[in-house]
Amino acid sequence: MIKHTLFMLGALVLVAAPMTGCADKSAMRTNASLMAENEELRDRNTQLEDLFAEQEIQFGQLQGENRTLRSENGRLASEGRSNNAPTGFEGVSGVSSTVLDTGEVLLSIESDVLFDSGKASLKANAKKTLDEVASVLAGRYANRLIRISGHSDSDPIKKSQWKTNERLSAERALTVEEYLAAKGIANNSMYVAAFGPSRPLKTKKESRRVEIVVLNLPSD
Repeated sequence: MIKHTLFMLGALVLVAAPMTGCADKSAMRTNASLMAENEELRDRNTQLEDLFAEQEIQFGQLQGENRTLRSENGRLASEGRSNNAPTGFEGVSGVSSTVLDTGEVLLSIESDVLFDSGKASLKANAKKTLDEVASVLAGRYANRLIRISGHSDSDPIKKSQWKTNERLSAERALTVEEYLAAKGIANNSMYVAAFGPSRPLKTKKESRRVEIVVLNLPSD
C-alpha cells in the first residue's frame, strides 16, 4: 500500500512538471504580446504628435496669410481712390479726404483726434474739427445723403464699458452724427454704420477711425 502511494505521488510530480513549463511559456508569450502592443502604441503616439505639430505650423501659416490678405485689402481699397479732385475739406486739422472713383467723397478722421482710448465722448479739441466739417457739409454738400461709419483696430476690449470693438465703433459714429446734427446737418440726411475691426487699414492707428462718406444720393 505504501509503495502504491509513493508511485502515485511520483506520477503526479511528473505530470505537474510539464504543466508548469507550459504555464511559463504561456506567460512569456503574453508578455511578448503586451510589449509588442505597447511598442505599437508608442509608434502611433509619436505619429500623432508629429501630425499635431505639423497642423500647428499650418495653422500659424494660415493666420499669417489672413493678416496679409486683410492688409492687402486695405491697401487695394486705398489705391482705388483718386486724391486729385478737391473736396473742400483740405486744411481741416486731423482730417484726410478724397474723391472715390464713384464720385462719392470720403472723409476720414482718426479716432485719436476725436476720442480718448476706449471712450465714445468727444474730446474738447475734436469739436473744432467737427465744426469745420459741418460747415463744409452744409455749404458744399447740402441735400446729399451722408453715411457716418465707425471703425476700430482688432485689439480685444479690456478697459472699456463696451463689450466689443463693433459696439464701441457704433457709439463713436453715433456721437459724431449727433454732434453734426446739433450743428445744423439734417438728421434725415445722415445714417450710421459700424464695422468694428472688419475693414482694417495698414496700421492699427489708421484702422481706428470715423469715416464720413458723402454719397451720390439725395437726402430725401
